[in-house]
Amino acid sequence: MSARDAVAGIERRRGARGTAHASSRRAHRAAANAATIDGSRSVASVGSPQDRPSPATDFTQPSMNQSRHGAASPPDVRSQSQSHEQEAPTQPAIATPSQHPHRMTAPRFSLLRTRDGHRIAYAVAGAADGVPVVALHGGPGSGSQPSTARLFDLARVRVVLIDQRGAGVSRPHGSVRRNDTARLIDDIETVRRHLGIARWGVLGGSWGASLALAYAGRHPEAVTGVVLRGLFLTSAREVSGLFVASRRRAPREWLRLRRAAGCETGTRPAALLSRCQAALQRGANGATQRAVALAWRDYENAVLASARPGRAGGRTTRTSRRRADKLAGKYRVQAFYLRHRCWLGEPRLLTLARRAAAAGVPLVALHGRRDPVCPPANLGRLARSVPSARVEYIANAGHLATDPRLRKPLMRSLATMFVTEARGQ
Repeated sequence: MSARDAVAGIERRRGARGTAHASSRRAHRAAANAATIDGSRSVASVGSPQDRPSPATDFTQPSMNQSRHGAASPPDVRSQSQSHEQEAPTQPAIATPSQHPHRMTAPRFSLLRTRDGHRIAYAVAGAADGVPVVALHGGPGSGSQPSTARLFDLARVRVVLIDQRGAGVSRPHGSVRRNDTARLIDDIETVRRHLGIARWGVLGGSWGASLALAYAGRHPEAVTGVVLRGLFLTSAREVSGLFVASRRRAPREWLRLRRAAGCETGTRPAALLSRCQAALQRGANGATQRAVALAWRDYENAVLASARPGRAGGRTTRTSRRRADKLAGKYRVQAFYLRHRCWLGEPRLLTLARRAAAAGVPLVALHGRRDPVCPPANLGRLARSVPSARVEYIANAGHLATDPRLRKPLMRSLATMFVTEARGQ
């Protein structure tokens, strides 16, 4: 599908979705009057154990908690005062043009407390009455990057950043207890209802793209459109590629990771992920956890840098013990998810993508031709499974949204999907 056809398709959908966006804006104002959302420090208790699916739950089935017309049902939220140790730390600055067009302000993460022991961090940037879009980070376990908000026109868009369970400033950091994809999808819905948003767009990159498709397939009535960057299909093939095939891209860093994880000379390369997971478990030797986390980070950076010929992966700098402990939490979550193929796998994920498209959710996917982490062929697999999806290969671009060759087309796709549509209402 060409870009022109995609825009034409979006124009035809404007009339059908105009009422939903108007309802969403009214819901935003009501939510703002009912509770402090942007920049608040409140902790809310949401959900209940029986509402949470087990890891074996078939979350490809439509949710039974949604109304037939997709309206947001009242959340089970009880505001509580937050003690000093519960405050979520702020992240680097992001822009909020609706308040200060030429200044950067630090986002303040609020926390939603789940009844199964997690506190989910979220932050909001942009116009209070803007088109709502939720941004889902990668990893798994990486946490939100405030720079993601700069991909949008924040004078017209209201961006919601969510730190997934165990990631970023969500608590407990690095926890894999009661942490799986089905619960992440429920957490996204919890935030949406808490903010009073009837429907929103979804942006996801890498693992965040997988989660975006899974969420849209489970809750298509809550999604206006999906934009994907560097799609990860959660297949065993991709995981093996990262820990086995990619060693050719960064041989020295791969050997250091093997040594840190305690792999002996005869250990099969395919066993590296399981060794890393074992070394990163809570209760394992702290020094070993930090060593594995630092080696994994260096290997990951070297693989990413291989997309830019002639450029090194960056100098290895001294890392504080506190930072190394945080990295250990990040990679603990990532290893846990990858060992379970993120509770998805390629066939299941593509089934969810087809379900979202069949429900009328437009899908746009961009992928760098030089992506060293997620195979560019993933885009073709999506296109064959979902013919209505608009897919675009970006020449000479890598994996990260910070790549200038990928960033500009991504911003253009976000504007087409969300801002252009809003202007027509």
